[in-house]
Amino acid sequence: MAVSAWHAELAWLGPGRGIAERVLVEADGDRIAAVREGVDPPPDAVRLPGVTIPGLANAHSHAFHRALRGRTHRGKGDFWAWREQMYQLAARLDPDRYLELATAAYAEMALAGVTAVGEFHYLHHDPAGRPYADPNRMGHALVEAAGRAGVRLTLIDTCYLRAGLDGEPLAGPQVRFGDGDAAAWAERAGALEGPTLRQAGGRGVRVAAGIHSVRAVDPEGMALVAAWARDRDAPLHLHLSEQRAENQACLAATGRTPAALAEAAGVLGPRTTAVHATHLTGDDVARLGATRTTACLCPTTERDLADGVGPASALAGAGSPLCLGSDSHAIVDLFEEARAVELDERLATERRGHHRAEDLLAAATAAGMHALGWDAGRLAPGQLADLVAVRLHSPRLAGARPADLVDHLVFAATAADVTHVVVGGRPVVEDGRHRLVGDVAAALARAIHALDA
Repeated sequence: MAVSAWHAELAWLGPGRGIAERVLVEADGDRIAAVREGVDPPPDAVRLPGVTIPGLANAHSHAFHRALRGRTHRGKGDFWAWREQMYQLAARLDPDRYLELATAAYAEMALAGVTAVGEFHYLHHDPAGRPYADPNRMGHALVEAAGRAGVRLTLIDTCYLRAGLDGEPLAGPQVRFGDGDAAAWAERAGALEGPTLRQAGGRGVRVAAGIHSVRAVDPEGMALVAAWARDRDAPLHLHLSEQRAENQACLAATGRTPAALAEAAGVLGPRTTAVHATHLTGDDVARLGATRTTACLCPTTERDLADGVGPASALAGAGSPLCLGSDSHAIVDLFEEARAVELDERLATERRGHHRAEDLLAAATAAGMHALGWDAGRLAPGQLADLVAVRLHSPRLAGARPADLVDHLVFAATAADVTHVVVGGRPVVEDGRHRLVGDVAAALARAIHALDA
């Protein structure tokens, strides 16, 4: 394989190593072969302006939610009221419309420096709940969308079986989410590992397992999904304790919190990511920490939906790695997600300094990549060659020095400051323009307006 090289004016080499100057990153194929500091650029190296960081990992996405941005804010209500509008949108999606919307949504992520996305996918069947001729047609649309947008995809195929803890069957827009039982889910999800997926996504796709929530999957089903993931050494993700009402219903129905119920079903563990984890008891925090279960925080969505502020510092202190997701895509900006972990916790506690900036940047890179099953997120030999350049001459970052540059990135940078994105050695964004999709804003507008028709 040919060797490619990029020369960064400045580069962040990870927690404890900080910012280095004049860094040459050499790749063999799609992986980093060498990282050298303090060297002049060779003639064949691509110059990366500003500061270079590893590719960002968006560990929790619902691509179709992008069409809800700006359309759900009028009036009052809570998560449950918002969910009804989300269901109305879900009922209008077909594979072709989903392909166009997801392509544009993933391209927006690429412009923001995201090189890998975890798509929490449960729109499996047609609006009447009937399987398509290809039972994974909607999943394949997401795979194709990621390929078009040039980003890595972890397709988190999600099991969704019931409407609530009382066993109420799926109805209305929810019927397209369900496979009937966990065994049928496993059979369909297993087909994603076949030749069709490999041909469509190549090395840029991973298949993971998802449990929508303890509301949507019974304990026996959760155990089966967890075993499916364990047998394949695949990531396992689930929504956990996003809402107080979920906790109350779970306690009433089972006598256990959602985290305790998931633990009893064998769901928690170092391959597992609990998304949101907003309303945990002290015992729940200890459960996640003791099992090294990752917590994926989605602060812009959690505040948009009035979910609350989760115990991020307590989880980190207990031993749970933290990663980040944009979830409903109210905003697509992993820098904003990172700083919101700290800033929201400051509001909740009236204290500062819960998280170091370098730890928050690691949550957006290495920890997120690990949660999605990728050897990426660090500028180090053997890692996938995912690079993001952030300009330093914007008003937001003007005056930054190497000594405080990581703090500037986390607490002041935005997605608009990203200029170059490389995924597996392949340039996807150059000078702020997407090489594959072109006009991303126009693609988003077309895809969203098509759903209004």
